[in-house]
Amino acid sequence: MTDTTDSADEQPIDEEALVEKTAPEDRAVAGPLDEAEAPVRPYVDLGGLRIVPRPGMQMRLEVEEKTKRIVAVTLEHEGSTVQLQPFAAPRSEGIWLPVREVLRGQLERQGAAVEEAEGPLGPELRARLTVGPDGAPRAVRIIGVDGPRWMLQGLIGGKAALDDDEAAKAFELFRSTVVCRGAQPMPPRELIPLSAPKAV
Repeated sequence: MTDTTDSADEQPIDEEALVEKTAPEDRAVAGPLDEAEAPVRPYVDLGGLRIVPRPGMQMRLEVEEKTKRIVAVTLEHEGSTVQLQPFAAPRSEGIWLPVREVLRGQLERQGAAVEEAEGPLGPELRARLTVGPDGAPRAVRIIGVDGPRWMLQGLIGGKAALDDDEAAKAFELFRSTVVCRGAQPMPPRELIPLSAPKAV
């Protein structure tokens, strides 16, 4: 989770200082969708996210040890993983650009090789991490899309981080996700609350 630097959800607008939103042109149709845009269909309700169930897909909730709160949901499907985190954002600008810069700095300080590339949804980070006792490199792709007062971040691992055909399936999982931000005021970059599913 990135640090929040703004103290309120809505700030006076300086047109020249606004950060442009990063999202595909068809986001409102092809996703990731806002709850106001989502069709009526079965979903797994996780509070801030709704997930489309799929045969063979496993879902894991990532819990922060100290606070016991759910901080992400990871979808595992056909040898790939997609970790999802929804963040609050201002109405008038995007946050994926500054968040991307923070993430890149964090990864590079950890010794990862990081490059920014243009992906199917816009700018993304591609990194190779050294993890595990054997020091074997692990490839990840970090994607993000700005929506209406939210940003959905995804961390792609497994086969999809290395193979474009597998990546297309992971992007489909990401884009089928619905973000439920709610109307309550939230500071930009604050994690939208997630909860255990009511039914799976």
